Amino acid sequence: MKRNVVNILPSLINARHPTNQEEERERVMGFAAEMLWTVVWGVMGVIVLAWAAKVVEWVWWRPRRLERALRAQGLRGTRYRLFHGDLKDNARLSKQARSRPIPLSHQIIPRVLSHLHQTMKQYGKMSFTWAGPEPRVSIMDPDMIREVLSNKSGHLDKPKQSPLHKLLFSGLAYYSGEKWARHRRIVNPAFHLEKLKLMLPAFSTCCDELIKKWNGLVDSDGSCELDVWHEFISFTGNVISSTAFGSNFREGQRIFELQAKQAKLFVQAAQHLYIPGYRLLPTKKNNQMKQIDQEVRVLLRSIIEKRLKAIDMGEATNNDLLGLLLESNRRYSQEGGSKIPGMTTEDVIEECRLFYFGGHETSAVLLTWTMVVLSMNSTWQARAREEVLQVFGENNPDFDGLNRLKIVNMILHEVLRLYPPGTMIIRKTHREVELGGIIFPPGVQLLLPVLLVHHDPELWGEDAAEFNPERFAGGVSKASRNQGAFFPFGWGPRICIGQSFAMIEAKMALARILQHFSFELSPTYAHAPHVVITLHPQHGAQIILHRL
Repeated sequence: MKRNVVNILPSLINARHPTNQEEERERVMGFAAEMLWTVVWGVMGVIVLAWAAKVVEWVWWRPRRLERALRAQGLRGTRYRLFHGDLKDNARLSKQARSRPIPLSHQIIPRVLSHLHQTMKQYGKMSFTWAGPEPRVSIMDPDMIREVLSNKSGHLDKPKQSPLHKLLFSGLAYYSGEKWARHRRIVNPAFHLEKLKLMLPAFSTCCDELIKKWNGLVDSDGSCELDVWHEFISFTGNVISSTAFGSNFREGQRIFELQAKQAKLFVQAAQHLYIPGYRLLPTKKNNQMKQIDQEVRVLLRSIIEKRLKAIDMGEATNNDLLGLLLESNRRYSQEGGSKIPGMTTEDVIEECRLFYFGGHETSAVLLTWTMVVLSMNSTWQARAREEVLQVFGENNPDFDGLNRLKIVNMILHEVLRLYPPGTMIIRKTHREVELGGIIFPPGVQLLLPVLLVHHDPELWGEDAAEFNPERFAGGVSKASRNQGAFFPFGWGPRICIGQSFAMIEAKMALARILQHFSFELSPTYAHAPHVVITLHPQHGAQIILHRL
């Protein structure tokens, strides 16, 4: 019996030993897991705290520091309010201004830039407002404006595009540094005057279609009423589709329609402060913008690939903007070799989207306000028609003749002064910058209010709010008291690359219209300019045409 007990005891002890090991292992594993979760939660806590600190810095501490720095140098402006700054006030005043038209005059600033107008009246010409958590200093002095626009240091540049903005367009207008310089060099040859001459037949064909359409609308007494805003939106869309893509005109029109829809969605989104990451949420508008962006990219990529194949096969495709761009891009790449790459297909897509927006918006706005203003000034309309008939008679305008239209040129410049398509230009300091004796710290937006400078009596005289093309009789440099007071297309190295394109298109269209029609404002016209990226007529532009 004793021997059996003795034999059993070791086996019992051995049987308990693995159990002790398993328990110990479980305790160690549990402790390790607990420590791991503690570390994970600790790291997550640090990340959350760091993110919270960044948010607090962005929406509170940084704005307060910038405000103190600006006020310490004598600048005055509105007080910063958490998150939205002046965005809510701006939206409220803009909504009030849009609620009713204004009398038929060119004093449009209180309606178009109501919040900025009130701020300057209260705090002075060089004052500041708040674009969300960023201060925005208005600069009205033409010399300072030129200094800002000609700055090449990299300390002053365009504010960073929001991801939503990139869904509308990007390209040359929004690049900076080496990428901007490379793209500018590649794109520039497509807009040389000699190249633009190649596009004159496309301009002329689109003008023929416009005149034919308007003649078809005229009734038995030789007149009709139409909204020239919508007419010119369609016309300039046809022009940019033809001049940008040539034989791919129909596909180009589809892209134009999609870009127009995208612009409307973007304007709606821009009314609110952009919150990082918001574009990733599957909202109805976000999904619409993404779908449009994808469809535009697919269409453009298909057109570009077809054109590249045609170039490889030796087919001539350099009589439109896309062909000229691809030709210039290939030449640039060959000259630079593999060390200096040209544009990728995605880069070309972005430039094409920019062609669309800039190419049709600017010209449509210029032509619309020119028709409105000449309808208000029958004497200048008659003088312009007399000049056109003297130069061309009933013949289609040619390039050399367009350059001889002095009165038409004066009129277009005066309309660009009173109704600039872009009402403001914005730059942002990335490092400390001194301008006019004031030191601007990094993170300050500099607002160059084109519309306000163009209407400033100190620069243009007491008749600054009146239509007087005669002021441009001696050229742009002599039109005002300071040469830098006129900049509808910007200035300096980043001046709008398509300004010659826009002016030729506008001269051609206006000359053809003056050859065939006289026009006056309709009684239904309501004078209501407002900003939708560019300066639009809110209720359209109803004009009565009379066939000559």
